[in-house]
Amino acid sequence: MNFEHTEERRMLADSLNRFIAEQYSFEARDRIAQSAHGFSPEIWQQFAELGVIGALFRETDGGFGGAGFDIAVVFEALGRGLVVEPLLGSAVLAGEAIAAAGNDAQKAVLADIIGGTTIAAFAHDEPDTHYELARVLTRAERSANGWVLNGAKAVVLQGERADLFVVSARTAGAVGDEAGISLFLVSSKAPGLVVRGCPTIDGGRVAELSLNGVALDPGALLGVEGQGLAALERAIGRGVLALCAEALGAMEVAKAATLDYLRTRKQFGVFIGSFQALQHRMADLLLEIEQARSAVINAAAALDDADRLTRERALSAAKVSIGRIGALVAEESIQMHGGIGMTWELPLAHYAKRLIMIDHQLGDEDHHLQRFIALGRQTAA
Repeated sequence: MNFEHTEERRMLADSLNRFIAEQYSFEARDRIAQSAHGFSPEIWQQFAELGVIGALFRETDGGFGGAGFDIAVVFEALGRGLVVEPLLGSAVLAGEAIAAAGNDAQKAVLADIIGGTTIAAFAHDEPDTHYELARVLTRAERSANGWVLNGAKAVVLQGERADLFVVSARTAGAVGDEAGISLFLVSSKAPGLVVRGCPTIDGGRVAELSLNGVALDPGALLGVEGQGLAALERAIGRGVLALCAEALGAMEVAKAATLDYLRTRKQFGVFIGSFQALQHRMADLLLEIEQARSAVINAAAALDDADRLTRERALSAAKVSIGRIGALVAEESIQMHGGIGMTWELPLAHYAKRLIMIDHQLGDEDHHLQRFIALGRQTAA
């Protein structure tokens, strides 16, 4: 089976990797992550001009990619640079939700997202949920002029700087029911919407949303009332693939840094890479990273061409592998660097943090293992 990317994807990967290497050094990334925005508007515009955002959307939605391997190519490069710009939240999660559920008028905003002039945020997780897709407590009730939303959302990526939110809310049914979940487009300037931002341990920024009687017109409803779960699943599935590919890029950098350290660090007058115990640990690490790459390839292939159960099982399997292997790479790389591995000045420590945090985004290893088993039972039935 041929796993080589198409020429277009190789060109995209080459140009993006070159841009990140030249314009997004670790020092520059550190300054950007600690800035008031939490990302660089200038870099964001350059990503738009390079076509990076457009590569994450299908041609029918105004982009020129949007397939699983397009997402994998882009996010592996982003993982290599620890990029903090809002590509995951705006282009992948919110963008896919709008593309999957929106009508023609609502999809018009995708051109602005692709062009980098509008930042969208995906507001689905809530304080009382634990990755359960259908556990939505936020309520949306009909009013004389449209809808009124009340509730709270948590861990909204780059929510402080978003112009637009895709918000999930329950319009019918009990908490946990798959039916009765609807999606809404909410302006960041909507009265009754309160946004509180905070930094994350891995250099990103997230926000908490409070929706207190947020009034929306009828056109804010995305798709069919009460049938938003399928669009949520599609959006989050693409987000899972993006995170897995990002982790793979971060693993490759951690691996290269550790190999370089083993080849240059001396102890007792010899390079520590000559110690057989460290050679065995490094060999095991290389095998695990290749296993992670295989899981990402499998998930990317299944994203577009497989039936729902096969697709979702492949995505959960990849997330399980990435969660386990990401933690292993983080721990082993730091241990083989010794005490220097924990210092702020060494980029490796930041890659390790990001690898650990990726496991907790969009479902951790335990959650996706249980989901993989449950989907397997559905397949067997």
